[in-house]
Amino acid sequence: MILDNRSVVRKVLLITLLLNLFVMALKATIGWWTGSLSLLADALHSITDSANNVLGLITSRFSSPRPDRDHPYGHQKFEAVGALGIAAFLGIACFEILQGAIERIFSGLQPVKITESELWLLLIVLGVNIFVTFYERREGQRVGSPILIADAKHTMSDVWVTITVLVGLIGIWQGRVLNLPQLQWLDIILAFPVALLVFWSGWQVIKENLPWLVDEIAIAPEAIHAIAMSVPGVVNCHDIASRGLLGRQVFIEMHLIVDAVDVDTAHRITEAVEAKLEEKFSPVRVLIHVEPPGYKSNSISFDEERERTSREQ
Repeated sequence: MILDNRSVVRKVLLITLLLNLFVMALKATIGWWTGSLSLLADALHSITDSANNVLGLITSRFSSPRPDRDHPYGHQKFEAVGALGIAAFLGIACFEILQGAIERIFSGLQPVKITESELWLLLIVLGVNIFVTFYERREGQRVGSPILIADAKHTMSDVWVTITVLVGLIGIWQGRVLNLPQLQWLDIILAFPVALLVFWSGWQVIKENLPWLVDEIAIAPEAIHAIAMSVPGVVNCHDIASRGLLGRQVFIEMHLIVDAVDVDTAHRITEAVEAKLEEKFSPVRVLIHVEPPGYKSNSISFDEERERTSREQ
């Protein structure tokens, strides 16, 4: 069964885009008023949030799971490509934050003027970010969308960035009250962990989506083997391979030896295997190659040592 979740993905991305634009505008305005480098860096981070939403909308347009002549395996990898685009935006944001902090150090400390009312506005921003994170992650997990889950991770990094910046600005505000001008350095110092949090978020997105693009194993061959061998009539199952994203779309290939004397019986057995695999790992597409008894093998999955020996012979 093919699942097409693009309408839900687009709805979620549109809602989060509007909220991220509101957050970005508020951060940039307060950052400009107060002269806070860390808050302006946070606003830059929020620009990437909005850009990621736009990227996600474009990616979702082309990521149909339904196959066609040019893409017989569907178009789902467009979502993974979009997620890597998010990682690229995070890398750019990290560089911009570090560059701004270093320039501020060498150009001299500029005082940050923050008021209590502006701190309350930043708490509202934090609340919006937290809502967007949990809403987007919940919907992404519900419909199995890598782009929503990746974007939720990005927004979660924005939550931690905003918390870090808010703590620093509270310290600067108290420094003015207590006449401690040294606390002005908090604005620059905290820009560095902000950059590290942004970088870490980008790395997590890459780590989760790259295996899908390079066709890394999706399901342990032992689990597939156990299910296939539980079907009556299956004598042997070997050379199992799988790829894709579990819960979104998985492709499974295997070689079977079945206890059948005619094609119809062999077909019924292989259909029973497919049905069990679909019940466990749906949505899944299964390709089964039926072989004669002489091809029986103890190799559940592809054996590199065996393949190398075969080539040498």
